[in-house]
Amino acid sequence: MLLVLGRPGSGCTSLLKIISNHREEFHHVSGDVRYGNLGQKGAQQFRNQIVMNTEGKFTAIGHTQDTMVGDEVIRGVSGEQAAVQCWNNSTRGLDASNALDFVRVLRKMADEEQKSIVLTLYQAGNGIYDLFDKVLVLAEGREIYYGPTSEAKQYFEDMGFECTPGANISDFLTSVSVHTERQIRSGFEEKIPNTADEFETAYKASSTYAHMSTEMGAKPEKSLSDEVENLFAVRRQEKNRSLQFLSREGSPYQVSFVSQVRTCIKRQFQIMWGDRWSNILQIVSALVMALVTGSLFYDLPDDSTSIFLRPGALFFPIQLFAMNKMSETTASFMGRRIISRHKRLSFNRPGAYALACAATDVPMTVVLFSLFQVVYYFIVNFQREAGHFFTNWFVLILCTLCFASMFRMIGAWCKHFGLASQITGWTTMVCMVYAGYLIPVPSMPVWFRWVSWLNPATYTFEAIMATEMGDLALDCVAPQYIPFGPSYTNNQFRSCTVRGSTSGSSLIDGERYMNAQYSVYRAHIWRNAGILIGLWIFFAFMTAVGFEVNLHTDGGSKILFDRRSRQKQVARAADEEKGGSSPASQDVSPMSLNRTVFTFKDISYFVRHGGQDLQLLRGVSGFVKPGQLVALMGSSGAGKTTLMDVLAQRKDSGRIEGSIMVNGKPQGISFQRTTGYCEQNDVHEPTATVWESLLFSARLRQSHTIPDTEKQEYVRSIMDLLELAPLQHAIVGTPGSGLSIEQRKRLTLATELVAKPSLLFLDEPTSGLDGQSAYEICRFMRKLAASGQTIICTIHQPSATLFDAFDVLLLLARGGKTTYLGPTGKNSATVVDYFGRNGAPCPPDSNPAEHIVDVVQGRFGTEIDWPQTWLDSPERESSMSELDALNAAEGQEKAQVLSSATTSDDLDQHTGFATPIPYQVYLVTRRQLVALWRNPDYVWNKIGLHITNGLFGGFTFYMLGSGTFDLQLRLMAVFNFVFVAPGCINQLQPLFIRNRDVFETREKKSKTYHWFAFVAAQLLSETPVLIICGTLAFATWYFTVGFPTEASVSGQVYLQMILYEFLYTSLGQAIAAYSPNAFFAALANPIIIGAALINFCGVVVPYSQITAFWRYWLYWLDPFTYLVQGLLEPVSWGVEVHCRPDELSYIPLPSNSTCGEYMADFLASEAGYVVDPANGTSCAYCPYTTGADYMRTMNINDSSYGWRGVGITALFCVSSYALVFLMMKLRTKTTKTAS
Repeated sequence: MLLVLGRPGSGCTSLLKIISNHREEFHHVSGDVRYGNLGQKGAQQFRNQIVMNTEGKFTAIGHTQDTMVGDEVIRGVSGEQAAVQCWNNSTRGLDASNALDFVRVLRKMADEEQKSIVLTLYQAGNGIYDLFDKVLVLAEGREIYYGPTSEAKQYFEDMGFECTPGANISDFLTSVSVHTERQIRSGFEEKIPNTADEFETAYKASSTYAHMSTEMGAKPEKSLSDEVENLFAVRRQEKNRSLQFLSREGSPYQVSFVSQVRTCIKRQFQIMWGDRWSNILQIVSALVMALVTGSLFYDLPDDSTSIFLRPGALFFPIQLFAMNKMSETTASFMGRRIISRHKRLSFNRPGAYALACAATDVPMTVVLFSLFQVVYYFIVNFQREAGHFFTNWFVLILCTLCFASMFRMIGAWCKHFGLASQITGWTTMVCMVYAGYLIPVPSMPVWFRWVSWLNPATYTFEAIMATEMGDLALDCVAPQYIPFGPSYTNNQFRSCTVRGSTSGSSLIDGERYMNAQYSVYRAHIWRNAGILIGLWIFFAFMTAVGFEVNLHTDGGSKILFDRRSRQKQVARAADEEKGGSSPASQDVSPMSLNRTVFTFKDISYFVRHGGQDLQLLRGVSGFVKPGQLVALMGSSGAGKTTLMDVLAQRKDSGRIEGSIMVNGKPQGISFQRTTGYCEQNDVHEPTATVWESLLFSARLRQSHTIPDTEKQEYVRSIMDLLELAPLQHAIVGTPGSGLSIEQRKRLTLATELVAKPSLLFLDEPTSGLDGQSAYEICRFMRKLAASGQTIICTIHQPSATLFDAFDVLLLLARGGKTTYLGPTGKNSATVVDYFGRNGAPCPPDSNPAEHIVDVVQGRFGTEIDWPQTWLDSPERESSMSELDALNAAEGQEKAQVLSSATTSDDLDQHTGFATPIPYQVYLVTRRQLVALWRNPDYVWNKIGLHITNGLFGGFTFYMLGSGTFDLQLRLMAVFNFVFVAPGCINQLQPLFIRNRDVFETREKKSKTYHWFAFVAAQLLSETPVLIICGTLAFATWYFTVGFPTEASVSGQVYLQMILYEFLYTSLGQAIAAYSPNAFFAALANPIIIGAALINFCGVVVPYSQITAFWRYWLYWLDPFTYLVQGLLEPVSWGVEVHCRPDELSYIPLPSNSTCGEYMADFLASEAGYVVDPANGTSCAYCPYTTGADYMRTMNINDSSYGWRGVGITALFCVSSYALVFLMMKLRTKTTKTAS
């Protein structure tokens, strides 16, 4: 076993990646790595035997076998399979005892199974260090020591460095190259190395280097060759057994591609079961949509009144499930790191995962669509024949599978979600417009007709249309059978206006109708089914190729962008583990902090579990005085974070008992904003700079009466204290790209400090840091304590040096029981003495912190009940007496202050927030506008979607004429603009949810600003983008279609388009506000937007034919009703209609009658005109005289309906934004307080 040590930035992770043969992200690697006598290229095919696990957890997980993995905890390769294992900081987040158990498991594996194991660890205790055979120490990428662990300490001591008693040897080894932290023996100041080059030179001149070089070359080449040949033979046998005829000699994969797909299919089913609530939501929503939309087309009659509804009813499932499968684009970006890791570890090819997704789509789609089809098909009253039903069912399932694979393919080929979302939205719009329903194939513009050849929706619509209409015969009745009225009783002189009908006949042949109207043919049904199968296979194949060639790998460099430079010059670049080494400590004048005494007594916390109360904390008591640094410790699961959350009023569920006092008084309404809480996860706005983040917190959390200049000066003093001034203009970024872990920890601490908190809670601030960075954080905390700050801190794996920085210890055992509360003493003497007197003495040179945690866990075999020992101890009696005395003294002092005067600060303590809501809205909106400015992908993708939608729609409906079909195309041109919403909503929701998570994780809990300000900022910050997008969409679409150019008309349409931008944005944000995640929101979108709003606005089903139940309320409550009215009326009402010859209906005339005479009674009450009133043989009839006649069939009965639609749409925008506030309010829970 080899331990690799080094400061962040020294190259530990890079070394492990090179050792494990994962070199993809490196530009160039020199030198040689040998696996036996194999080189780097020869070892590629043994990739599954040489693995690297990053920050994994391996030990003591048997009890979690039925627990879902979640998002971040990813288990690596099984230890029994890998011959060479590399573990990168895998004990992060574990306490010292569990970390030791973890390394012991690896030690046992190395001994019993002869594995080669390499680890990098931070803050490794001496117990862990002693388990390794060799240690390699790096400094700035250079090897300064490689040799036995037992000799490393002495090597550097002989060089002139001093290791303090009880210190971790690993921390000592990494500190020797850090000038501010190393300790030098007297007389060696001028002799020791000072740079990494000098350390490397000294090592290469040492006897240790010579000995290790000799040892590396000691094994004979013949022996190595025999071992490698044996490995090849064993591997050939395994591959011949597992790969069978699919074996490929150079493949690094252990099983065949077919077996990989099979295993991935099984895994996908397990994932589906783990996320079954999302699948249940899809099933329930499908049933609801089948009932709701089926009732919209309820019981279609077998006559001509249903001739225009049947295509709409057939098209609806295509539209619904296409929009439903848009969520696959979002899903394709979830779990990419896992797919990449599986590829790197030779688990399976990404292509196997893609094909598994396509395969697992089948059963889910079959179940989903079967439930939908059984309800929808029979409610609508399609033809009740088994052949028709199952053909419709089969073709629509193929269509759904095609769209699922197509959207997944888009995600696979895009590196960024914003681009994928834009393409998905645009593709959806194109597929729906060119499906053959909105624009029949013969009427499609020739320059875009090729789209229908690649469109699954086109083949689907033709197949199900031919199935339903091919052998259907319908009676032609009024208003399609003309003329009608008391004067027209002889059917011989009447005609049907439906295309494909025969003059003088009252029957409509479905096949002739679909041939004439849609160019749909029955002979194409199974041809189209075959094409759909081919498209599905093609999309699935291209998805697999996309994941293979376009999959990101973990890693890359971190870059800090300096906002002072317009060109974003790089302020600092480093590899994956780059950290910021802190400069020497500076003397900072004490700050004017609030000095607070904080006490808590008999705290118990209960949660509901399995129908009964489960107690997590049991009568915990403690206190913190100004200037004290209190450590809260215990094993994993002891309740440290739970206690911190309870004390800081961060729990919004469960029941709390006991008393919590601040300066002798109960926690008030201002407690959360006047205390600082640094969580384990460093959550920040990624687009802000360090200075902006801190100033934002100071402005909103300090009193509004404090001048802004004073707040800025205070921020600068905190930055000086925490040594963040050199980074003040650096972009925070995200973990992996931006500030390092240690820098983010300091920023989190500074964000709380600039609020001038009376009390500071820190939850594991040193977790994941190396020993030196952890020491820096503790040094900063000591500075704060020296300035009078009251601090309580949970901590894992503290070294003896770190532990000695704390004044008081509160130690918890499992079950939330107290085992010690009191001073630590100098060099931890007091706490060590307590445990020694009670039967657990601390061995010499042991880390006291690790020792006492092991003791209370019972690791030394003692049967002492430490919680009971504490209850019976005089130390507890002394601590409780001091606690009561503090409460009494602080209460009296506070009463005297209150009786003497009431200051503005006292009044400020009775408000939940430090600043008024309007000021909060202003600051949060400004921050969000800056965030959008620094997130150009989001803005440009949204603009690009509008431009492409506008141009595509404009040239699809290019220069419309004045025929009757052109009137319908005007409606479709307007309706097409509606489809810009799905793509934009899918893009804005993840951003909204990310911002909401930042707010809920940190800013809401600290009462930085009100949830109202958050929602208002999200809405206001989108306004400029929405206006730009609406303007560009109007400019690229309106004039291309050939609509009127008069300002009174175009201005009205422009205003309505701008309002629609706000309407769909508010609807999308309302869905996102209450959705648990972006994928859930993507599933909800088609239900609300696609099925409910689009279908009931009077376009798919005209107002007069909507089922009575929906017509009298849902139609009027649908905002899209008024959207369409406001867009359609101005451009269609005054149009003079001139029917083309193929749009005219020809009516036979009785003898001795002219066209005008015969049709006079009919035209007196109905719309339309006759072409030649004097004609005496036949009458050519056009159904509309002006666009107003067509508008009335859409329930647009007056020219004022356009402006009325604009006004009501504006009201719906207001109500939709109110809905966003309501959803956020319903999601916001109040926190629990002690009672």
